[in-house]
Amino acid sequence: MNDVSDKPLDQPPQTEGQPRRAIRSFVMRAGRMTEGQQRGVEKGWPLFGLNLADGLLDLDKVFGRQAPRTLEIGFGMGHSLLEMAQAAPEQDFIGIEVHRPGVGALLNGVLNAGLNNLRVYDCDAIEVLNQAIPDASLDRLLLFFPDPWHKKKHNKRRIVQPAFAELVRRKLKVGGVLHMATDWEHYAEQMLEVMNAAPGYRNQAADSTYIPRPDERPITKFEKRGERLGHGVWDLKFERVD
Repeated sequence: MNDVSDKPLDQPPQTEGQPRRAIRSFVMRAGRMTEGQQRGVEKGWPLFGLNLADGLLDLDKVFGRQAPRTLEIGFGMGHSLLEMAQAAPEQDFIGIEVHRPGVGALLNGVLNAGLNNLRVYDCDAIEVLNQAIPDASLDRLLLFFPDPWHKKKHNKRRIVQPAFAELVRRKLKVGGVLHMATDWEHYAEQMLEVMNAAPGYRNQAADSTYIPRPDERPITKFEKRGERLGHGVWDLKFERVD
């Protein structure tokens, strides 16, 4: 998870007369790079990196084929996304992460596994969705264990808000699914409240709450440790119906 602070590190103080900046749901962290992570950035980025400046993507051109497409926001060190891409070579995946060592780790894994069905952004996910992802182009959007911003004064930084739900709905195909998971019960409740109120979605849970962990979501080391400590995990799936 990302570190919590009162202000994102990439956001300079606002001065009078400047337009108000959007609230960021993440904190930029550089971190030290291992040799493998550096290799991933140096050798993997030219092959699999995507740049926001390139604008709206032609996904068939990016991947060289037509296929089901999944986008994950905040893939951390990339273990789960790499595992999903390896398990489904017939599908295409895009990952977004602002933590550079995580980007390097995933790209190094892609190189080692010889994959060609995964691409990566290293910038703000909201900007990627707004500027680079075509409407009605995604089969799935994944948001696993986003920063909970657990202090009440920071709750407004949580990424799952009504505007986010509407933006994701536009990017999903009809029948496409937003899959979220969190280990913070209060955040799970907020996710459920936001999504149940969002137009154009259907909760896939039989009781309109949470679903059991689906097989396609890998269990992370962090999650296994949490389970041993008795921590809960809540999965939510909402399908675009309109």
